[in-house]
Parts: sequence; structure tokens; C-alpha cells
Amino acid sequence: MSDSTSTGGVASVSTALPASTRSGKRWWQQLGPGLITGAADDDPSGIATYSQAGAAWRFDTLWALLVAFPLMYAVQTICARIGRTTGHGLAGNLHRHYSHWLFYVMMLPMCVANIINIGADLSAMGDALALLSGIKSPRLFMILFGVGCTIATVWVPYRRYESVLKWLTLVLFAYVAVLFFSHVPWVEVTKALVWPTLHWNGKYLTTIVAMLGTTISPYLFFWQASLEVEDLRRFPDRRPLLQAPDQAPAAWSRIHNDTLAGMIFSGLIAACIVVSTAATLNAHGITEINTTAQAAQALRPVAGAAAFALFAVGIIGTGLLGVPVLAASAAYAVAGTLHWRGSLDENAGYAPRFYMVLAAAVLIGLALDLIHMDPMKALFYSAVVNGVVAVPIMVMLMQLAANRKIMGDFVVKGPVRVMGWLATLLMLLAVVAMLVW
Repeated sequence: MSDSTSTGGVASVSTALPASTRSGKRWWQQLGPGLITGAADDDPSGIATYSQAGAAWRFDTLWALLVAFPLMYAVQTICARIGRTTGHGLAGNLHRHYSHWLFYVMMLPMCVANIINIGADLSAMGDALALLSGIKSPRLFMILFGVGCTIATVWVPYRRYESVLKWLTLVLFAYVAVLFFSHVPWVEVTKALVWPTLHWNGKYLTTIVAMLGTTISPYLFFWQASLEVEDLRRFPDRRPLLQAPDQAPAAWSRIHNDTLAGMIFSGLIAACIVVSTAATLNAHGITEINTTAQAAQALRPVAGAAAFALFAVGIIGTGLLGVPVLAASAAYAVAGTLHWRGSLDENAGYAPRFYMVLAAAVLIGLALDLIHMDPMKALFYSAVVNGVVAVPIMVMLMQLAANRKIMGDFVVKGPVRVMGWLATLLMLLAVVAMLVW
């Protein structure tokens, strides 16, 4: 009997495809929370931080991205494993096992940083579209982006919105393309990676903390763990590993591939932004930038119109990806803490308070723009706040992952656990160094 007869025609289509095509489709379908997390890490906040790092310090901060990559992978993998194992998001798990007042003290600055990030991202997106279109109405564009992101996130089920977010990640390749217009001295770049020049002063160390804060960022911890829980709701055959331990090998493989792809992507794009701005802006004496739009504009005379356009398009695309992630991660954190219903795959009537927090995060961020918040300073210092807040959250995260009462037989151990603690130590040392100097 043919495959089409036995499966109602579905299998015949699949088997008719070349093996490479089928494996490519399976690989793309496996990607989700990790890929989107990695791409969202390079939102306009990240672009601003990496652009400022490249303009101010040339290639002398690249080492931080190289060091952060395996640590970032480990932390995000741990978050995903906690969600997949327990069936609860990070906020819900932390709320159950830690003092409430301590948790609230850490959650509040993270949510505030998210809101500031959202406002600055919207401002950057409005400025970028105004530059590209020639229509000098950045505030109008900013409002349209804010309202559009809110409506899309609230009214479109995540199972549909996820595919849009996944395709939006491809916009980040614009920053790879910018390198081709930047006349990069690759020998100098390689030397900076192998034998970096360090600067022991407050400004440099603040930049390093900001880079680490936007790379190993608390809101991404909550986002990826919560998306693993969303996947349990979307796929009826999946259950928390505490209830279905036989699903662990397939779950670990998917989480590894997804998170690794996302973190490689994130690190590659961040490095491209640092290198391109160092090779263009810093090389031409531009060491201070006040907005992401200014960074894009500054590229036009030194790298050409194509580099300018690609940089600006990247700001808009990453903003469309980053704003929903920032707002949703704040909503997940609040809902998990207060034991509210919260799911992007359910309608607003099912989880009204969850969606109210999500919408409020975007609208308050938009309001900050309308009172003329300095977007560059807001983006930069929100990254610093994230770096500081990340330390205690990461300590609790690592303890949570090693607790057999919570994780059962799936406690995190081995190299992933070691790298998770190394990431925590690195963040702590960077914050202490910044405060001392």
C-alpha cells in the first residue's frame, strides 16, 4: 500500500521531498524559544550598546562577546530546562521557593528596565523609519509601532505570531551585510580577540557591564522558560518531564539545538555591530553617539548609503522583535509572581491581568518617549541595570536548577552547571569592578 493511501496523502508529500529539504524543514521547525531569545537579545538596546562600544573603544570590547557566548548559552539552556521540567515559568518557580520580599525587590527594577527599554526601542524605530522614508514624523511612527506591537501581541495567538518572529530574526543579517561596506581591518580584529587591550577606568568597565547586561539579560531568562511552558500547552503530547521522564532525551536535544543556534546568532550579530561601527565611526573620529539613528546616520558619509539603509532597517526589524519580548517577559514575571493566569496562546479574556500588564508595559514605555526621554542614555543605563539585577537572579536560578525537590532527577549538572556559575561570577565581578572604578 502506498504512503498516500496509508496516511491520507500527507506522507506522500513528505517523502517526495529531497532528504536535505526534509531535514532543513525539521531543523527550522525545531527552532523557536532559543532562536527568538537570541535574536531579541540584539534589539535596539543591544544595537545602541554595541554601537557605542565600537565607536568609543574600537575593537577593545570584542573579547566580552567571545567570553559571554558559552556562558549565555548555559544560562539560557538552564532556564529552558527549568520550564520544560517543571511545567512552570521561572517567576512561578522562584516565587514558590524564595522569600517574597526578596523576589519583589529584584523583580521591580527588572520590569522598570524593561519598560525603559521598550520606550527607547520605540523611539529608535520611529527615528529609523523617519530617516529611511524622509518623512520627518518620528513621533508618529513611534506611536504607530507601539500601538501595532501591542495589538499584535494581545490579539494574535502566539502559535501564529511565533512564525512571524522567527522570520523577523533574518532581518538581523543586515548587520552582517554592513560589514561589506565597512573596510574592516581583519588582522586588527583578530588580534583584539586573541590579545585584547583592557582599559581600567570607569567608562570602559561600565561599557563592559552594559554589554554583558544586554547579552546575559534577566528578561530573557523569564522569556525562554515561559515559552517552554507555552510549548507544553501547544503540543498535547508534551508533558512536564517530572510527569513524563521518557520525553527527556528528545527535549534536551531540541533545547540544545535551539538555544545553541540562538546564541550563536546573537553573538555573531553583536560582533558585526561592534566591528562595523569601530571600523567606520571610530576610524573617522566619531567616538560618542547619542541615538541609534545617529549611529545609522553617521554611517552614511563614511560607509555609504547602503550601509546606512541596512543599519536603519535592522533597527526597525529588531525593534519589532524585541518590543513584544520585553513586554511579554515583564507580564510573565508579574503573572508568575502573583499566580495570575498568563499565556500568549490564550485570548485576553482568559488572562486579562496578564495582557493588561503587557499592554501597560508598552504604553508606559511609549509615554516616556512622549516626555522626551533621552533614548540613548535610557538604553545604555537600562542595560547596566539589567547587568546589576542579573546577579542575584542568576544565583537563585542556579540554586533552583540544582534543587532535587524542584527538578527531580533532572537537576542541572556537568559542564552546563559549571558554565552557569561562571556566568554568575563574571557578572558579579563586572558589576563590582564598575562600582569600584
